[in-house]
Formats: sequence, structure tokens, C-alpha cells
Amino acid sequence: MSSISTVVFADLSGSTSLYESMGNERAAKTVMRLTQWMSEVLQAHQGRVVKMLGDGVLGIFANAHQAVVAAGELQRSHQIHLQRWPDVLRLEMHVGVASGEVLEVDGDAYGDAVNVASRLCERAGPGEIWTNDLTAVDAGVVPHVHFRKLGVFEIRGKTEAQLIFQAEWRDQESPEQLTMQAGLLSNVAPLDSLPGAIELAWKGEKLLFSSEDAPLHIGRSSAAQVSISDPRVSRMHARVDWSNGAFALTDVSSFGTWVQFAGSDTVVPLRRSACMLHGEGRMALGMPFGVGAPTLDFRITGSSMRLG
Repeated sequence: MSSISTVVFADLSGSTSLYESMGNERAAKTVMRLTQWMSEVLQAHQGRVVKMLGDGVLGIFANAHQAVVAAGELQRSHQIHLQRWPDVLRLEMHVGVASGEVLEVDGDAYGDAVNVASRLCERAGPGEIWTNDLTAVDAGVVPHVHFRKLGVFEIRGKTEAQLIFQAEWRDQESPEQLTMQAGLLSNVAPLDSLPGAIELAWKGEKLLFSSEDAPLHIGRSSAAQVSISDPRVSRMHARVDWSNGAFALTDVSSFGTWVQFAGSDTVVPLRRSACMLHGEGRMALGMPFGVGAPTLDFRITGSSMRLG
């Protein structure tokens, strides 16, 4: 029988190097202990663990609120683990959460929400929780978690692009910091009061966007607001968000993005991470700066971001 439920898919990345350094037996026991702990966290928040899949866990919740609470607790507790453990044990966690129709047959789960949660888990960066829009709406107010709208993404298995949110579980970070978890506040949150604008230039063509246009997508796809026709650029390569009075660039690509600010020799490498944008500079897509690297110039006006 099918029902409307919320699915949590949590997965660990980096186990290949763990097996190489620790050997199969020790590594397998380590991963098993981790996935068992992940299962216990989901169960402690009224979730039911359907199965453990190698490095991951699939759980089902009766409501979105408890699912997001559990996902936040998973990431929050795991970050404490990462700070204490040696480098070899530092497996990053990715979490996808989706509400929708779930069909349970012979102890297994199928359906739209299972598929979407799995795809969101694949797309989420280290330490991130991605959700579909139904989860973000149905979860309501979740203590120590706020939702940021990431924009519209194509999800494998879905005929239409989906509006995706990030459930941010970290404490609000200072806007003065250069790197941050970027995103756009959800529709129910107060909008930033100060307007801003970003100019992006590619091969002499300049495009001007306001903060109200965010989120902006940069990529090879024709659906991206800034379409870059270059095979080294991912279809959806990077995202520009407006939050807390500043623009932020988030890499969502396969091969990375590099940022260099005007007047500085320092290059900021991004790999599924984010960087606050200020002043002027340039970004290289898919490969580091050098001969032939696809490069976008940017210029920010109206942002509240200032470097001290």
C-alpha cells in the first residue's frame, strides 16, 4: 500500500580510501559501525530504517518535521565525529530528504519520494542536506534548521525540473567570512533589504543581474541564465545566491570552480563549496586559471559585503 511519507537517504563518501588504508576487514567494520549509528539516530527520531546500503541508510518518516530534525542531528553529530577522528576516518556525509508517495513491498520501499531522496543525496555536497519543496513546506519551523532555496534542478527520473531547498543546520555564519554555505532564504523568510547587482562577462558579452534575479545558474545548459558553450563546463556548473546582503558563488560542478579577486594573487578553489563575492574579479570554470581556461569576469555593486 502506498502512502505519503518523507524519505531520508544518508550516505557516506570517501570509503574507497578508507579500504585502501585500513584493509577490507577493518574498513568494513568501521563503515558498519557508522551506518548502524546513523540508523539509531533515525530511529531515535521516530524514523523507520528500511535498509542499509553499503555506505548509506534509507529511512522513512511519517512526517517531514521529524525527518528534517533527524537529518540535522545526523549532520551535527557527525561533524563532531570528524573533528575528533584521524584523517583516515573522516568520511563526509551527504543527505537527501524528500516527501511524496512511497510504496512499501516485502520490507522494501519504492516510489517517487525514494527516487528523489536518493538523487538529492547524490547532488548534495559534504555536510549538506538537500530537500524537495514539499519537505521544506511540510516541515514547518524546525529548531536550529532553516531552509534556503537553491533553485530549480533537473532530477533523473522526473519529467519536470524540481524546486530544491537546502536544510541548513549550521549556526548562521558571519557575513565577513570569505567562505560560507551559500543559499537563498526561503519564501517565508524576510528578504534582504539592501539591493545588489552583479555583472558577469563572458567573451566580451556582459550580463547584468539584480539581487532579485537570484538564484542565478551558470553552466553549459541553455536553461542556465549564464550559458557557457564550452565542454569543460558542467551543464549546471555554479550558482550565484543573494543572502544577508551579499552575493555568494557555489560550485555544483563535476570538476570545480576557481575564484580570484582583483588586486589579489590568492586563488580560492571551490569544490561543492561556496565563496562570498565582493568587488571585482574572475572565475575559472572546470579547470584552474591558465591558458584556455573558461573564465568569467564579475563585478559586484550594492552588496553589503566589505572586507576589513
